Amino acid sequence: MRIEIMDTTLRDGEQTSGVSFTASEKLSVAKILLEDVKVDRIEVASAKVSEGEFKTVKQIADWANKQGLIEKVEVLGFIDGTESIDWIINSGAKTVNMLCKGSMKHLKGQLRKSPEEHIADISAALKYAISKGLQANIYLEDWSNGMRNSPEYVFQLLDSLTKLPFKRIMLPDTLGILNPAETQNYCKMVVDRYPGIHFDYHAHNDYDLATANVLAACSTGIKGIHTTVNGLGERAGNAPLSSSIAVLKDHTNLEFGVLEEKITMVSRIVESFSGIRIPSNKPIIGENVFTQTCGVHADGDSKDKLYFNDLLPERFGRVRKYALGKTAGKSNIMQNLKELGIELDTEAMKKVTKRVIELGDLKENVTADDLPFIISDVLNSELIEHKIKIRNYSLSLTDGLKPVATLSIEINKKLYQETATGDGQYDAFMKALQKIYKPLKKKLPKLLDYMVTIPPGGRTDALVETVITWENSREFKTRGLDSDQTNAAIKATVKMLNIIENEKI
Repeated sequence: MRIEIMDTTLRDGEQTSGVSFTASEKLSVAKILLEDVKVDRIEVASAKVSEGEFKTVKQIADWANKQGLIEKVEVLGFIDGTESIDWIINSGAKTVNMLCKGSMKHLKGQLRKSPEEHIADISAALKYAISKGLQANIYLEDWSNGMRNSPEYVFQLLDSLTKLPFKRIMLPDTLGILNPAETQNYCKMVVDRYPGIHFDYHAHNDYDLATANVLAACSTGIKGIHTTVNGLGERAGNAPLSSSIAVLKDHTNLEFGVLEEKITMVSRIVESFSGIRIPSNKPIIGENVFTQTCGVHADGDSKDKLYFNDLLPERFGRVRKYALGKTAGKSNIMQNLKELGIELDTEAMKKVTKRVIELGDLKENVTADDLPFIISDVLNSELIEHKIKIRNYSLSLTDGLKPVATLSIEINKKLYQETATGDGQYDAFMKALQKIYKPLKKKLPKLLDYMVTIPPGGRTDALVETVITWENSREFKTRGLDSDQTNAAIKATVKMLNIIENEKI
């Protein structure tokens, strides 16, 4: 059996507190989800939100229409006569997801109508939408509470709706109240009673059970699930696309069209657009989830992949890493040295391991790219020759004027100096560095991420850690530590310069 994946990042996901995508961002994510990730459908907006939202939906619909994907683009509409339907028609979209009341509590509390009156309103709106050439799906808002507290109303509603010309009925756990047993029970009751109907399940994550509930729902014959990239959504969010796909792949026999290897890519793009960082320990897409920290684990992996499971990082376009810190052992360090192409004798390995553990005890964030510097420091070796040294730099910030940086740098014992302006002090520094590197035909890597960490407590003299992620032929990180944020970033940048200068060509 094949299950549909409908992603609602651009509608429900945008209801995350503090998240608002621009028109170009929404269009970009829509393209990636449909063309690259290959989800079956996307929900892109709610009707009547704003004039800007209307223009955004129109852009997405225009693109989708040209690509033959317009049937995959859906917009949330309301039971408000013809207003939502007309809004959606004018936007160019072809599918309306009609929001109805799936519990007696919501029906009485919000609409103050009888079930019969609500059913009549739904029927009229649905028939109008169909007459205008739209495809219609039906959301039963607060369906989970309806099944718990007013199942007779839910079935009265469904008995009437199943006679109407809709495409799908969507069953939302709007407030995220269900556990897997309830989800399975309620979904099975509905599927068994209406075997010919296409039902979607829409989970929320208030109890951190969204992915488990998706798995439970899919065991009942549900034909579609709703997800969001990175689990964005109101309150605790929705079922994450990444976790849902991994669970369905490894724990069911269901088929789907989503390409696992594209999930990390779309997750990082949405992270950037939303401003909501992915937790480091977030399953599948978190920074640390394919990183072994314990030395025993690294040792087991090196001998017979003893600590691997079915969630291989390569499935999701990632690679396994071995962390360095106070719990790291010789095997962790050997795995990282192997990747760097460095070999050490037994005595040197002991010294380097001791130094890594000491740094871990000091809560230093040791990265694989720090290893050559640690080796150079501990062994006084020439593994990393500091070919690039900053002799002097001056940073100027004046109200009303662009920041200015003057940089004096030594490259292979030759001195260079440049001055540049930028949008910030670090940007000015990088512009000056680029002016030096361009005539030398030296290419700087792309800056992928810039993260600043300041210890809590509010001290103005607190040390600042800046971690910068770079990309050239590979992705790597460098860090700088200083009481000044810009100086910390510059220290991280100098490390980067020496790493790429010493890389084998």
